[in-house]
Amino acid sequence: MATIGVLAIQGDFLEHRQMLERLGSVVLEVRTRNELDKVDGLIIPGGESTTIVQLLDIFDMRDHLVNLVKNGMPIWGTCAGMIVLANSLTDHRPNPLKLMDINVTRNAFGRQVDSFEADLEIDEVDGQSYKAIFIRAPIVNSVGPNVRVISRLNDGRPVAVRENHMLATAFHPELTLDHRIHQMFLGMVEETRR
Repeated sequence: MATIGVLAIQGDFLEHRQMLERLGSVVLEVRTRNELDKVDGLIIPGGESTTIVQLLDIFDMRDHLVNLVKNGMPIWGTCAGMIVLANSLTDHRPNPLKLMDINVTRNAFGRQVDSFEADLEIDEVDGQSYKAIFIRAPIVNSVGPNVRVISRLNDGRPVAVRENHMLATAFHPELTLDHRIHQMFLGMVEETRR
């Protein structure tokens, strides 16, 4: 069985771990470079993107993580994790990992008090619409030619994207009881293990 890592240096990693465990997954909280080598896929949770990137650098994990993903390890960034994965930002900080060919704006909807929920249609997710929770959420401004937009807000702005074995969502699936996007990521991990 695949081992799913959740980057556990900052943010809401516990909620992702609990969701994955409910799905029967083997989960490892990743805090070191060596622990990256023990997982088949990695989730970068929501939190504070600047802090996450700073800690990746302090713990000497950036280059190793980038190499693992470039060599095919599936990765999923939620909210702050989307910012961390981006190729470029409209903001001057943080310095993202430049893995996904997307341009992102941090806190695109305003402050914490401007949090909201939206019903989304998401490609690769069957069934009823997905009730997504947006908290100080980023937004995708543009995508490269190999990036598929798999969900948009009603106004057309992308909030979920996929590029090969990489996934990014502007919202927080771990804060719902709906496991379908976690299940999709588990499927992505299994695809790479075949």
